[in-house]
Amino acid sequence: MYPEELVKPMRDQLIDSGFDALYSAEDVDHALAKEGTTLVMVNSVCGCAAGTARPGAIASLGADKVPTNLTTVFAGVEKESTAKAREYMIPFPPSSPAIALFKDGKLVHMLERHHIEGRSAQMIAQNLAQAYNEYC
Repeated sequence: MYPEELVKPMRDQLIDSGFDALYSAEDVDHALAKEGTTLVMVNSVCGCAAGTARPGAIASLGADKVPTNLTTVFAGVEKESTAKAREYMIPFPPSSPAIALFKDGKLVHMLERHHIEGRSAQMIAQNLAQAYNEYC
C-alpha cells in the first residue's frame, strides 16, 4: 500500500477535474447502477498514469459529448473499490492504469495499460472522445 501523502496529489488531479473517488465496493456498485454513461479511471502511481492516462482522461472532457458520471479508483491503494471495479471490467484482465466506459452499467469501451503505454495524452483523449461520441 502506498502512503496517502504520495497518492493524494495523484487522486486530487482527477477529483479537481470532476471525478468522484470511489473507496468501497458499495461505492462502485452505486456508481455503476446509475443510468447514463460512467467513466471509471483506474488510477496508478506509475509513470504512464501520470504522463498520459490522467492527463488524457482529463483532456477528453473537452469533447462535445462526455460521460454523465466521472469516477476513479486507485490501484494499490483502494483495494476493495479497485477489485469491485475490475469485476465489472471482465473479460479484461486487471490493468492499471486503465480507463473504462460504461453505459447503463455495461462495459462498452476499455483502454488497458497496453493501450496507454507509449501513447500521448492527446491520443488517449482522442480515443475516449470517439467512444463518447458513440455511447454518450
